Amino acid sequence: MEVTVVSSAILITLGIVAGIINTLAGGGSNLTLPALMVMGMPADIANASNRVGIFLQSLTGALGFRQYNRLETGEILPMMIPTLAGGLAGAVTASYSPEWALKPMLLGAMVTMSLIMVLRPAMIVPPEGTVPLKVADSPKSWIGLTIAGFYGGFVQAGVGFILLAAVCGVLRYDLVRGNALKLVCTLAFTVVALVVFIARDQVAWIPALVLSIGYIIGAHLSVKFAIKAKPDTLKKLLLVMTVCGCFAALFF
Repeated sequence: MEVTVVSSAILITLGIVAGIINTLAGGGSNLTLPALMVMGMPADIANASNRVGIFLQSLTGALGFRQYNRLETGEILPMMIPTLAGGLAGAVTASYSPEWALKPMLLGAMVTMSLIMVLRPAMIVPPEGTVPLKVADSPKSWIGLTIAGFYGGFVQAGVGFILLAAVCGVLRYDLVRGNALKLVCTLAFTVVALVVFIARDQVAWIPALVLSIGYIIGAHLSVKFAIKAKPDTLKKLLLVMTVCGCFAALFF
């Protein structure tokens, strides 16, 4: 893939939009993955290269939420065990899948997860004032985090919805704190996935870093918005982003 001024501008713009979507909901990679493939990247290289921006976006967003005291640090370690185990399994599966099979698998996974979240958006929006559960007290959260880790390690696109289902739907965190914990989980399995992809020499570094610029900007803007926004606004925005993510997965 040749990186030009035009392709760089497109990647940065898409990165900003995807960074906003991923930080506040999920599904931003429904835009960036197809774009990388349309620009000439094989599916396995696009899938691996996209993770560089996801890593930097997740780090930026998590640190931003922590700065505003919206990151529940006490639950991070319990979440890491199922998330990392699933992430490693998913990344290895993606890395060793043949290229001819990977593209339809990636697009199929994106469409499936987007449709689920369009049909069942209420599962990840707990009522205001709900007291969150601890991971140790919720076996369902272990299952959800393991599935999210595997899916995130495998494809990434739409994993935010699965994580929000586990963190907000099962553990009952509000959307702001849920998004903060979601980014930490994403950061964890993305590190695992990147190690696998880098070892397999599947990252196209220049376009990956150009795309990352947009991801970082999008995450930074989203944190500031999430802190100031009303809960009802975040709920409506989540539904809109779910529909947009589904549209992107189906038609791009």
